[in-house]
Amino acid sequence: QVTTKDNIVRREGCLLFMSANAMPAKRRQGGSEGAGAAAKQKKTEQGREFDAKCINSIRCLGADMPFKANSGHPGAPMGCAPMAHALWGSIMNYAPKHPDWINRDRFVLSNGHGCALQYAMLHLAGYDLSIDDLKQFRQLHSKTPGHPESFVTPGVEVCTGPLGQGISNAVGMAIGAHHLAEKYNKKDLEIFDSYVYAICGDGCLMEGVSSEACSLAGHLGLGRLIVLYDDNKISIDGDTALAFTEEVNQRFKAYGWQTLEVKQGDVDFTKIVDAVLKGKKNTGQPTLIKVTTTIGYGSVKEGTESVHGAPLKAEDMKQLREKFGFDPEKTFHVEEDVLEFYRGKCEEGEKKYEEWQALFNKYSQQYPEEAKEITRRFEGRLPDNWKSLMPKYTPNDAPAATRNLSHTSLNAVHSFLPELIGGSADLEESNKSGLKGEGNFATGEHGNKYIRFGVREHGMSAIVNGLFAYGGFRPFCATFLNFVTYGWGAVRLTALSRFGVLYIATHDSIELGEDGPTHQPIETIPLIRATPNMLMLRPADGNETSGSYAVWLENRTRPSVMALCRGAVPQLEGSSFDKVAQGAYVLQDWSAGNTGKRALLAGCGSELHLAVEAKKLLMDKGVSVRIVSMPCWDLFREQSAEYQKSVIPAADPNLARVYFEPAFPLGWERYFDDWVGMETFGASAPKKDTWAEFGFSAPHIANLALKKLDLPTVPEPMVTSHA
Repeated sequence: QVTTKDNIVRREGCLLFMSANAMPAKRRQGGSEGAGAAAKQKKTEQGREFDAKCINSIRCLGADMPFKANSGHPGAPMGCAPMAHALWGSIMNYAPKHPDWINRDRFVLSNGHGCALQYAMLHLAGYDLSIDDLKQFRQLHSKTPGHPESFVTPGVEVCTGPLGQGISNAVGMAIGAHHLAEKYNKKDLEIFDSYVYAICGDGCLMEGVSSEACSLAGHLGLGRLIVLYDDNKISIDGDTALAFTEEVNQRFKAYGWQTLEVKQGDVDFTKIVDAVLKGKKNTGQPTLIKVTTTIGYGSVKEGTESVHGAPLKAEDMKQLREKFGFDPEKTFHVEEDVLEFYRGKCEEGEKKYEEWQALFNKYSQQYPEEAKEITRRFEGRLPDNWKSLMPKYTPNDAPAATRNLSHTSLNAVHSFLPELIGGSADLEESNKSGLKGEGNFATGEHGNKYIRFGVREHGMSAIVNGLFAYGGFRPFCATFLNFVTYGWGAVRLTALSRFGVLYIATHDSIELGEDGPTHQPIETIPLIRATPNMLMLRPADGNETSGSYAVWLENRTRPSVMALCRGAVPQLEGSSFDKVAQGAYVLQDWSAGNTGKRALLAGCGSELHLAVEAKKLLMDKGVSVRIVSMPCWDLFREQSAEYQKSVIPAADPNLARVYFEPAFPLGWERYFDDWVGMETFGASAPKKDTWAEFGFSAPHIANLALKKLDLPTVPEPMVTSHA
């Protein structure tokens, strides 16, 4: 490779003209001063021209992808290109050949519809994303899907697209960055010093989830978080003035953020870089940089909603390239000097990675236990013999609410798993989510692990996604089951993203009684069960609660929602820690050798003990009874057909298969003949009255079986009505 002065200018790009702008403390005297200043000015101009070329190359790639796919959003990539070049070209630390480097800076494109921008940067920066991959934008099984997917594209940290989620994930990542630095850095060896950068749009800041997360970020003083806000004043419907006229920087200043502004973001590249560097210096506050841009910059439709979500026309594409000084006939083309500049950034990143590895090796020698722990955490391995530390129960143990049993299991995990981190949406006492001996994660206390999320279910759910994505954490969060749907936009993305987050969801049914139907979930359980790659766990007692935690820990690539009751339940004969992993199992079996009338009673959670009472009533009628516990339908469906049939036999005239659970009976006919479920909302009343009103009593359950077997029924409890 030939090295020339021009090549040096191109390769150093923005870094060159940045240094040229810094005036020396003392000027040289004499005639040489003028010549030196002129040379410096020339270098600065060359640097600016080259950076403009890089930015315009990014813009063209961002337009090429939607054009070839005849689908996508070119406007944001074209408008945000200067921000992307600032971050990837001069600010961020990354190593494309080691995309999982634990001390890399994290980048989040919150306005994920503009993902052509991210793919262009990943390609230029040297990640495993070829120009042919860019040409497969939005095609089946490609590495460049229509919105960023963290499990598909190397270098993509989180799944974004639903607006507001990415910036909220970035808050979680920043919590992770601060915590690891506080916990593991030593005065002589700082191994964690990464930042989290995000680009977001107007839509992200209109969504309520971002308000929840960003309010908390300011409260927590997350100085490692820097967000560039693409203020292009356009949404799908037109000018944002139709619905969004607030002063965003004032709002964020009220949140406790440092707020900066770049008014000419299309062309004033140096101001963007300067603003980011200023943000990095403020370690006590997150920073929002409002960058005013033109959506679709360079297009004949720039600055309008027409360029937001539709590819440019062929004529527009040609004039765009010609306007930027490129061959109008060449698509997906990046000139060699731009490629060379980014190859240099790749080499620089790999060198930083190697230097960090040397630093970590030194750290490992001086602090071997901490180094082993860090390595295990980021490899996703659990400590040895951890299951022996989980609580176990016998039928002689006192009855307890599963939310209380969850608290015991959660703190058992806390005792051996330093990567456990999380908290509750202002419901710690109700959710029983506290960590014994653990302080609150707060400004100046970033080494602690209990997060006070406040009444922010949606923000909380998005934040724990960011924590998991950061690596080295197993986050949990807690609220009422009915309010999981407050955060559903983020919860669904947990499943899609393959993040092993734990959602502790208490007050899980009409069992909570007096709070009434506003708080009693009916549709939530079937919604979660219907969601791909998500486990709905509903334990019936202590062993199953402890076993549910084991299931969560062993499933790193899918979230677990643990539905827990408020009232005390007995420790059941036959319950199993290990068998929770099978989804359903025989709790108590029918009498050996019985060939007559049989009943199979199945359930989960706080009602399962009713089957034990119903069994006695049925046995008095000469019916042999099997009780099946089904703590996780999702896991049961994954078992072999032989196992499923061994637990729940096929239909038979002499067999009554009855299921009961206070949820909508979606899909229950797959295994059962009859059931007690909920097809209406609940009611406000004491628990015993709501259960009786909706059929959750041992006599009613027994009668469903007796009717199926053509046997006489037993009396059922009367519901007392109070004036």
